[in-house]
Amino acid sequence: MDYHFVYKDLDGASTQWDDIQRKLGNLPEKPPAFKPPAFTPAPDEASIPKDKSWIDQKTEDELEDLDDDRDLDDDRFLEEYRKKRLTELREAAKVAKFGSIIPISGSDFVREVSQAPSDVWVVVILYKEGIPECGVLMQCLEDLAKRYPATKFCKIISTDCIPNYPDRNLPTLLVYNNSAVKANHVGLHSFGRRCTPEGVALVLCQSDPVLNDGHSGSDTSRNSVIEGVRKRFIEKIVTEHEEEDDGSSSD
Repeated sequence: MDYHFVYKDLDGASTQWDDIQRKLGNLPEKPPAFKPPAFTPAPDEASIPKDKSWIDQKTEDELEDLDDDRDLDDDRFLEEYRKKRLTELREAAKVAKFGSIIPISGSDFVREVSQAPSDVWVVVILYKEGIPECGVLMQCLEDLAKRYPATKFCKIISTDCIPNYPDRNLPTLLVYNNSAVKANHVGLHSFGRRCTPEGVALVLCQSDPVLNDGHSGSDTSRNSVIEGVRKRFIEKIVTEHEEEDDGSSSD
């Protein structure tokens, strides 16, 4: 006989001995018996009311599949709303194309930069790790890449892009559009005494609509960038003056 065999009762069941030991506090409370969750049938697609919220839950592919839906053909409002929603999703997909700085190598340059679509502006930073000025400009570009996701931002180690490129010229910004260099900015001093995202944005948009938020045309986008930058400059100046006034009054 195997004296090490331990008898296990059914899950959730209890012996009289166990009940006595629990009353004496020698055993923990008995865990509740397992009960499977109640079965809830999946909703019938045909029974769901077809309204705006139903359209809003559809993906782009699902909205395209509804093109032949007879129920929508009979409901002009829903069909128009489906088309409107489909357009919104497609535009949103375009805007979300970038939104961050893309690291590239020398072998990627032609494909990612020179051969970018003609309606896409590309900003490339030539940099090297360990150079403080490169880090300052990189932070500014990371901020701008989030604000203007329809503009493509790339970063490449300088000597991977141009062999023997001198470190004294870093950081360098190259601006491309339609397979051509539209501008280049050498050194951090190109962006003013204090390099800020607003200052970089102003320099980039001096003559061309480089920065694009994806929600407006080229000229409109350029104008909105400039106006937005000016507004943020004014807000910063006001804030700095208020902080100086608070500091002087506390003295």
